[in-house]
Amino acid sequence: MRERHRAAAAGLPYAEVRTLRIGRDEVTSTGPASPVIDPATGEQWGSVPEATADEVDSAVRAARAAFPAWAALAPTARADALRRMADAIERRAEPLALTNTLENGSPIAETSGAAGNAASILRVFAGMAGFLEEPDIRPFPGGANETLVARDPIGVCALIAPWNFPINLVVIKLAPALLAGCAVVIKPASPTPLSVRFLLEAADEAGIPPGVINLVTGGAATGDALVRHPDVDKVAFTGSTPVGRKIAAACGELLRPVTLELGGKSAAIVLPDADLDAMSAVLLRSCIRNTGQTCYISTRLIATPERYDDLVEMVTGVVGGAVVGDPLDPATVFGPVATTAQRDGVRALIRAGVAEGARVTVGGDVAPPLPGGSFVAPTVFADVRPDMRIAQEEIFGPVVTILRAADVDDAVAVANSTRFGLGGIVFGADEEAALRVARRVDTGSIGINFFASNHHAPFGGRHDSGLGLEYGIEGLSAYLAPQSVHRRRRPLA
Repeated sequence: MRERHRAAAAGLPYAEVRTLRIGRDEVTSTGPASPVIDPATGEQWGSVPEATADEVDSAVRAARAAFPAWAALAPTARADALRRMADAIERRAEPLALTNTLENGSPIAETSGAAGNAASILRVFAGMAGFLEEPDIRPFPGGANETLVARDPIGVCALIAPWNFPINLVVIKLAPALLAGCAVVIKPASPTPLSVRFLLEAADEAGIPPGVINLVTGGAATGDALVRHPDVDKVAFTGSTPVGRKIAAACGELLRPVTLELGGKSAAIVLPDADLDAMSAVLLRSCIRNTGQTCYISTRLIATPERYDDLVEMVTGVVGGAVVGDPLDPATVFGPVATTAQRDGVRALIRAGVAEGARVTVGGDVAPPLPGGSFVAPTVFADVRPDMRIAQEEIFGPVVTILRAADVDDAVAVANSTRFGLGGIVFGADEEAALRVARRVDTGSIGINFFASNHHAPFGGRHDSGLGLEYGIEGLSAYLAPQSVHRRRRPLA
């Protein structure tokens, strides 16, 4: 496997990168090099610079300089650029997917869809250009006067993305920001700094002007310099709740708008009439997608007594039968987790589950399935109590917990018993009954018999899962600054 990964990396256009994208130029950084590690082998295959505070300042100033001309374009012109960018991203699907897999270990079956999904997001937001062009006129009470509500771009935006889906979680910020007329500085996560460069290539090909999209790489210090820069007008961040709290505190101090999409501990409620065969077909994607490194997946399965044993048997069989292996193999379902630190954290929580009395039905804290990389055995826990750490903390690895509820009311109470509220599912044959249960779950999004994000519909978390919304008109509105213009109502001709 090591030789295969070396050969794959050798054919990529980006590996040892010493530049940042600032304005129209690739600027050689003076910061130290940060390694890019293949989590399947533990080997370094690339590097990027840690941007200095001065380089962050240059990137923000470049965005500020490019902002007025981009904002002055008609929304339809910006939408056309987004559509061209979507086409250009799809033409880069293969090297983008390969780079992504080598950065974070996501199976190639997962990353192969990244370019297509990113293109879809860009096209959906391009289709919202009419929302920006239609006049929004609202009458005063009494009808004598009226108000024109104008929608201005909010300005220069800092877009900070995580490592689990490094392309799509940039694009869900980038697409509405660009359509709104904003200029941006992107900072990808430290483990995944290279695949995002294909987005910049696509933007160049689409004719998006220099300086509208800038790129800096680095760790926490780079991110903090960007968040606190005095000429940044908005911050959008996806990542862990602890980091999100720090960003929220900084933005609160600066009175700076911020969108935060944070952690999750979502629940799948299995109703007494649920079709477990149908559930088994969507289980891996809905509850343990991307080796369990997906914010909204329903890693807590909650069943009433009449379905509990059958559910445990089904989940154990599906997870235990899925392929663990080389993430470059299209048959692989579970690759490595993204970093050795993540691996160690996941295995520590597995040990905590055993210590607290949960029953391992497959996997556990056993020898890694493959040597050399940051692999964790896919694990299913049964007999989990709601107060256990594995039922309360976001594990972000290939671990599913199964909890028993006394009845449906108790299942809803258990689903609502964490501090998170991001995703969720209700499995049941009677979809109207399932909908009634879903509406009782305190979460930002929930599915009936499946879960998937809809680019047209708002996505966001409640409680410790975040602030603000992405996707849909609501996601676009996060990059707009309304202005109310009060005027006399014009007489009819």
